[in-house]
This record gives sequence, C-alpha cells and structure tokens, in this order.
Amino acid sequence: MRDQSRANRTPVCPPHHARPPSTPSLAASTPSPGRACVPAGEPGSRAPRAMEAANLSVASTGVALRLGPEAFSSSPNPSAVVGSTAGGAAPPGREPPFSVFSVLVVTLLALLIAATFLWNLLVLVTILRVRAFHRVPHNLVASTAVSDALVAALVMPLSLVSELSAGRRWRLGRSLCHVWISFDVMCCTASIWNVAAIALDRYWTITRHLQYTLRARRRASVLMIALTWALSALIALAPLLFGWGEAYDARLQRCQVSQEPSYAVFSTCGAFYLPLGVVLFVYWKIYKAAKFRFGRRCRAVLPLPSTVQGKEAPQEAEMACKARRPAAAFPPSGASWREQKEKRAAVMVGILISVFVLCWIPFFLAELIGPLCACSLPPIWKSVFLWLGYSNSFFNPLIYTAFNKNYNNAFKNLFTKQR
Repeated sequence: MRDQSRANRTPVCPPHHARPPSTPSLAASTPSPGRACVPAGEPGSRAPRAMEAANLSVASTGVALRLGPEAFSSSPNPSAVVGSTAGGAAPPGREPPFSVFSVLVVTLLALLIAATFLWNLLVLVTILRVRAFHRVPHNLVASTAVSDALVAALVMPLSLVSELSAGRRWRLGRSLCHVWISFDVMCCTASIWNVAAIALDRYWTITRHLQYTLRARRRASVLMIALTWALSALIALAPLLFGWGEAYDARLQRCQVSQEPSYAVFSTCGAFYLPLGVVLFVYWKIYKAAKFRFGRRCRAVLPLPSTVQGKEAPQEAEMACKARRPAAAFPPSGASWREQKEKRAAVMVGILISVFVLCWIPFFLAELIGPLCACSLPPIWKSVFLWLGYSNSFFNPLIYTAFNKNYNNAFKNLFTKQR
C-alpha cells in the first residue's frame, strides 16, 4: 500500500526510447497540475524540483495562450505594461506624474502668458482708439506692444509645451520647430530693438529739441521701426536662408536656436549686445544732458555771491537750487513744465533699460558662452533664464504706461465706455 501511494504521488515518466518521434499535442503533453513525472532511474528525492519545473512550464504556456501572439511582438502593448506594473508605479518608459511644485510653476507661466498678451493688446487698442496717440512716440510704443504680444501669442505657449515634455523634447515636427524658432528670435529681437528706439527718441528729444521737430521725429521713428523689424527678420531667418546650423535634431527630439559658434556670435551681438551698448550710451548722454540743463537753470535763477570760488561754484549752485526750490510759490513756467516732463520721461527710460538688462543678460550670456566653449548649463537654469527674458515682454507695457498719465486716463475712459 505504501509503495502504491508513492507511485500515485510521483508518476514515472516513460523512457526516451518509448516516446513517439512526432511532437505530441499540447493537451497530451501537458501533465495535470501537481502531478509532475520523475524520469525512470532517478531517485524520488528530486520530485519537488521536477514538480516546480512542470508548474512553471504550465504557467508560461497558459499565459501565452491567454495573451496570444501580441505578447511576443517587438512593440509591447502599453496597457499590458501598465497593468503588469506592481503597485501602479510609472514604468521606466513613461513620464512620471507632475508634482505639486510643477503644477504651481505651470500655472504661473500660463498666467504670465495670458497677462502679457492681454496687457499689450490693451495698449494697442488704446493707441488705435485715441486720436492723440497717433503720433510719435506712441508709434514706437505700438511697435513694442506688437512684438511683445507676438511673443506671448506665438512663442511662449509652444515653449511651455516644450517645458512640459520630459527632457524638453520637441514632438511637434521639424517644420513647426523652424517656425517657432524663427518667431522666437524675430519677436524677441524686435522687442529689444524697440526699447533701444524709444531710448534714442528720448535722447534726441532732450538734446536736440530745436532741430528734432515733429516732422523729423516722425520720419526718424518710421525709419527706426522699419530697421528694427528688418534686422530682426534677418537674424531669425539667417540659419534657414544661409544654412547656418540646424535648429531641429530628430535623433534627440530637440528644438533650439542653432548652436553654430559663428551664428551664436552674430545673433547674440545683433539681438542683444549691440542694442545694449546703444541704450547704455544713450541713457548716459541723457543723464549728462539733464544734469547740465538743471545746473544751468539753477545758475540762471540763483546768482552766486562773489565770494564763492570758481571750483566750488557748480556745487554751491546745485545746493542753493535744491534749498530754494520748495520756497517757490509761483506756478511753473512753460520751460520748467517741459523740464519736469522730460525728467519723468528720463526716469521711465532708465527703469525700462534697467529691467531690460536684468531680464535678458543672463540668457544671452549663456547663449554666447555655451557654443563657444562647447559647454552647457543644466536644463533647469536654461529654462529659468529663458522665461526671465520672456517676462520682459510683460514688464514693458507696465513701465511705459505707469509713467504716462495719458495712458492711465485713456484706460479709465476705455473701461468706463465699455460699461
């Protein structure tokens, strides 16, 4: 009885010479679960190991029958991969879910895009509706608003889409990559050169107010606007027209401005460093001209006593003018009103230039140094510098409308009429 029960537990496989040469069917060759056979002549102590091997073969055969041929294809089924992941964790080939910080950053960037577009659009609508704004320097302000609105409408949304993808991969194709890069370079360069044009107009107004008549001012503004957009288009389209590097890398799925060293020098100098030199030189001349005119007016109003020495005369005149200014009880004359207006405009241009430099200089330093030294910043810093430069399109309309009461009154009238 004991031998019979042992035979029932561990059936003996037939010898190899007794097996038929043809391959048996799956049902015939698959033993019943838990009844693995032991080859003849082997001790019964190897039965558990044989049973485990048989169970594994049965399980793999059953999985193959349930999944079908798709389970062994070279392209795995995403649903099967997700379902087989233990605990619902993201597999290595899929992007991880967004964190709370990522959602907050994306929300802030989306709000920045919307605010930049709406604020520049409001400035454009105000200039078009108010007849008094159909002249210089408001046409320069309108050109700046157009470039900043295009940055918010065409450039920043696609940049946000690229930020949302893992590793800043570009999955929208080569053609759209070239369109995006071209608009990015052209609109940002036009915005920068428009700031330089506003500074030049203010400089000529202060230093050449007799020769810089309204007609000359209108001609100069139209010429500066045309040159701004022509130069911006040339810098943006140079890689496509002259084969100056490639913006799209299909292997890495990357879309960026051409990293050719010669183009990096040409684009950064033409788009930033040259207008930066212009605005810094212009504002320095504006500051000197305003200081000279202020000192000359003080010396004309307050004659110095004869006891003051020649070297101490300018300092004493400035101190006397500052001390006597609050005591003036009469209303300002036309010349003093003009000087106050020019002073506010000079302050506005100074703040505009300062914000422009702070927003764009980190990005253009990285764009110039990176291709020349064949080094690269971490992706997080590239994104920070890029969006800091984009934010300049949001600050521009805030600055040149905050220092102009005519814009504030026009905004109030526009919203009042809408109600």
